[in-house]
Amino acid sequence: MARIRITQIKSKNGKPERQKRTLEALGIHKLNHSVEHEATAQILGMVEKIRHLVKVESI
Repeated sequence: MARIRITQIKSKNGKPERQKRTLEALGIHKLNHSVEHEATAQILGMVEKIRHLVKVESI
C-alpha cells in the first residue's frame, strides 16, 4: 500500500470544529507539522475534507 505525508500549511483558527477534529484525528497538532499514513480510503477521505489546510505528498 502506498504511503502519504500530510503537512499542515494553513492555520486551523477560525475553521469549523469538524475540520479541527479531522486534523487531530490525523495526528497533526500544529502548523508545518507532518505525519505519514497509509493511503487508505478512510485517510484519503479525511484529507479530502481538509485539502485547503494541508499539503499531501506521496512517499
